[in-house]
Amino acid sequence: MPELFLEIGTEEIPSRFMGLALNHLKQELSAFFEKNRVRCGESRSLGTPRRLVVSFAGVDGRQEDIVETHLGPNVKAAYDADGKPTKAALGFARGKGVDISQLGTETTPKGEVVCARVEKIGQPTEDILNTFLPTLIATIPFPKKMRWGNRGTPFARPMHWIAALFGGKPLKFDFDGISCSDISRGHRFMSPESFKVTGLTDYLKSCEKHFLLVDPEARKQTIVNQMNALAAEVDGTVTLDPDLLEEVNYLVEYPVAIRGDFDERYLELPWELLTITMKHHQKYFPVTKKEGGLLPHFITISNMKPGGGDEIQRGNERVLRARLEDARFFFDEDRKKKLEDFVELLKGVTFQKNLGTSHEKVSRIVGLAEFLAGEICPDKKAKASRTAWLCKADLVTQMVYEFPELQGIIGGYYADHSGEDPEVGRAIKEHYRPAFSGDEPPSTEVGAVVAIADKMDTILGCIGVGLIPSGSEDPYGLRRHSLGIIQTVLDQKWQISLDTLIEKGIVPLQEKLKLKPEEVHSNTLDLFSQRYKTLLSGHGFPYDAIDAVLSAGIDSITDVKQKVAAFSDLKKQPHFEPLAMTFRRVVSILNEEAEGEVQTSLLKEPAEKKLFDEYRRIQGPVEDCLQKKDFPRALEQIVQIKGAVDGFFDHVMVMAKEDDLRKNRLRLLKCISLLFSHIADFSKIVLKKG
Repeated sequence: MPELFLEIGTEEIPSRFMGLALNHLKQELSAFFEKNRVRCGESRSLGTPRRLVVSFAGVDGRQEDIVETHLGPNVKAAYDADGKPTKAALGFARGKGVDISQLGTETTPKGEVVCARVEKIGQPTEDILNTFLPTLIATIPFPKKMRWGNRGTPFARPMHWIAALFGGKPLKFDFDGISCSDISRGHRFMSPESFKVTGLTDYLKSCEKHFLLVDPEARKQTIVNQMNALAAEVDGTVTLDPDLLEEVNYLVEYPVAIRGDFDERYLELPWELLTITMKHHQKYFPVTKKEGGLLPHFITISNMKPGGGDEIQRGNERVLRARLEDARFFFDEDRKKKLEDFVELLKGVTFQKNLGTSHEKVSRIVGLAEFLAGEICPDKKAKASRTAWLCKADLVTQMVYEFPELQGIIGGYYADHSGEDPEVGRAIKEHYRPAFSGDEPPSTEVGAVVAIADKMDTILGCIGVGLIPSGSEDPYGLRRHSLGIIQTVLDQKWQISLDTLIEKGIVPLQEKLKLKPEEVHSNTLDLFSQRYKTLLSGHGFPYDAIDAVLSAGIDSITDVKQKVAAFSDLKKQPHFEPLAMTFRRVVSILNEEAEGEVQTSLLKEPAEKKLFDEYRRIQGPVEDCLQKKDFPRALEQIVQIKGAVDGFFDHVMVMAKEDDLRKNRLRLLKCISLLFSHIADFSKIVLKKG
């Protein structure tokens, strides 16, 4: 069966565009074949910075023939009493392109209708590809596109050739003035000549001869193997950064690893600075000792074999040396002052136009950190206050101005240099954590306190001035900050009141708020609830169990996770469905008349007396379990009341005509609902149908 081969040749496409583009080509072609009734076999997507390649083996030469049945008007409306076709039938036949005599009938739920069976003859696959592929190429969703020369269709980078073949023969279409052919091109520098393509197998062999490694996975493994070999020569190792490896992989067509060196005196600089300079700025891989710690070496990935000398190595060494020399200068200059001397300069730095300066933010963080530390670690209150005061000071240093990725980290080093308590320095380094997905929370209590205070101030301030996340818009990272607080609290296993923390954080912001405090409070709780739901779902808990617990309240972040775990275990029990139905019935019947004390003198029926006795029996043990945070045991106690509740509903008229009886019975049910409402809202449980 024929093979489809497509290669789009361009100038170097940004590496971050490549994965998206290749996936799009493969998925859209698969969907196209399925939609157009064309069977196909295995597909492959390949790519380098200068080419996007996709192939499909075993493609049918033409579309499958089909017969389409189109339903028309009711038979009674299509034919008159004499059996002659009406205007409705004639119009239907004409619209479907068939003769009136070709109409049949079909039985449907709406009765007997006329139908037209239209045979669609499949078209040659080559023809439909010639129509579709230009559209496919034009719609590749690059994050950014450009126009060049007099070309009218934007693309990621200027396009130079299109090699498109079906069954080994070139297709016949053009894209913005570029005609497809069976010609590809080799490596830009080492083999720039063109070569002919007949299919994927032939193409891969030709690529080897023309210094092209087009398989991304094979290219990545080649890079890894080369780096490991070079690192081993200096008794070191390379810790692979997946993101950097992915980026570098799509920067080269023919990877050649080259090891470079730098002066050992630069190892006196913070290792984070060296690593960021090498990885983020230069796309180098640091070489480390097997036991840990940096070596004065790096590995870069070249896109071609070195010439007769080591010009590539020396060039990269010169670039890195210049960057490190600048960093050393900034590092030394900053340390001529104490870290606290930079705090005053924060008055000239705007945090957010409606929320004031970074200095004002620091003052708010101090207040919130002191409150939080006083609640959970009073012995660390002074250190938390000092950390909060200094945590943003490095924002105005030369080092952070040049290397913004180092904020917090550099502050920690400068704190140590200034003679601050070691715990303060460490907490400053950690207070931005967790900064990204998979990042660890702060390891120290002081760091955790300041991290929470900082993130909470940002959340409350931004929500307070109307910057509420919506859709994909979250410019201040409020979703990330709220998730970070949740993760930090869970990591520390702290019992803190989220409501109280919000209330304390709003107070110093009140003069700046555009929303009412209660609106800020409500929106903040919604934000935390959404992020917590996402986190718990990622841990595999049932979504309705999560909803049930979150609806009962999120004040204690630590308790919520424990409640969800306990409730999820209960949900697995065979008796859960009838239990949930019973408790949902309790909740559903309650109204405003349920407020008030139960009057024992009004308990007339045996079933309601039994329910009240059962309630009194388990009330104490349930409250004791809740106090001890033993939520599984609390649920075990609550489950015991199900029989009495069922008996109550079976034998007692809850909505009695007598006001006093009706209210008393509703109040009794309210007491029952309060037993489990501290853990979960049973109305959120999704019950099985039938």
